Amino acid sequence: MIDRDRMTEYVMDLIRIDSPSRREREVALRLKKDMEDIGGRCVFDSVDKKVGGNVGNLIVKIKGNTEGVSPFFLSAHMDTVSPGEGIKPHIVNGVIRSDGTTILGSDDKSGIAIIVEVVRTLKERNIPHGDIEIAFTVCEEIGLLGARYMDCSIFNSKYGVVLDSGSPYHLITKCPSAKRLEFKVYGLEAHAGVCPERGINAIKVASDAISRMRLGRIDFETTANIGIIEGGIATNIVPGYVRVVGEVRSHSEEKLMDQVEHMKRCFVESVAEYKLNLEGKHYSARVEELIEKSYDRMNVSPEAKIVKLLTHAARELGYNVELHASGGGCDANYFNKKGIECVNLGTGMKEIHTPNEYLVLEEFYRAAEIILQTIKLNALNTL
Repeated sequence: MIDRDRMTEYVMDLIRIDSPSRREREVALRLKKDMEDIGGRCVFDSVDKKVGGNVGNLIVKIKGNTEGVSPFFLSAHMDTVSPGEGIKPHIVNGVIRSDGTTILGSDDKSGIAIIVEVVRTLKERNIPHGDIEIAFTVCEEIGLLGARYMDCSIFNSKYGVVLDSGSPYHLITKCPSAKRLEFKVYGLEAHAGVCPERGINAIKVASDAISRMRLGRIDFETTANIGIIEGGIATNIVPGYVRVVGEVRSHSEEKLMDQVEHMKRCFVESVAEYKLNLEGKHYSARVEELIEKSYDRMNVSPEAKIVKLLTHAARELGYNVELHASGGGCDANYFNKKGIECVNLGTGMKEIHTPNEYLVLEEFYRAAEIILQTIKLNALNTL
């Protein structure tokens, strides 16, 4: 029932609109106009003031045409990663790609386009449905910030779908908790050519700490990574400062804390080994740490209504959707924490966050069909 040609044209239009994190205003204004044309009531929240962006989350409410139907929640994020400006999408053999110099931005313009097409189809064909509540979020790519700071009390929905993953045949019901770790290592500056023995090299201290760590895939539930190292002024100066930033993710809170403590100990032990006495004065390396929770895990039961609705809808269309656990977080982590039971359905996007990113159109269409059928099934109140 969806219009595939219209969907394709629309996602291509969205992809061409630059929307890096904190600069989503242009695509947000396009969405506001399109949603109002469909009959939606639109409002921007004030999250932009908290995240330093140029627009807040776009909240859209579509009035239902059937009494006694539970409201249904949909969400996708408007921001893209770098390099994501001046994207030139093109279609070859049923796949949309960029020209290879940028990402494509199907993450998450494909999710947005699916939501818009589903709502258009509901309205055009007068399909029975309850109220539809939509959150087009900002700053998902830099820490789920739009969802993190959103006031979800404005929604009446108790369940829904985030469209922000790969395959429409995989329904993500589990995502890990994550913590951000920042370590500031302080050494002692000295001339690297004249008197290096009078310095404590902060980069070496940090390197020693990192070399002690368990990183990468820790076990089937847990990962850890060091992603940023910044420090040093010049090659002829023993560096006195370095900043190291990493993360830990796990589906187990106990394993999450164990890995965090392990990484903290590595820095403490490394710092303790770097000491220096100069003219009777004692110097030693030191470390400052900042550990922050990025987001809490989500764990939606296979018996949850949204899971049953969506998997049943897919079967009615002849598709098999399997429940999956993801190693990444998404806006659904926060929506679940705030009382909206959400799962994450794929849109057909592949190799995201790279210039090789592409969108498989057949999967893109099928995701829209599944969402449309789920909303129709929700209106029947049979599950």
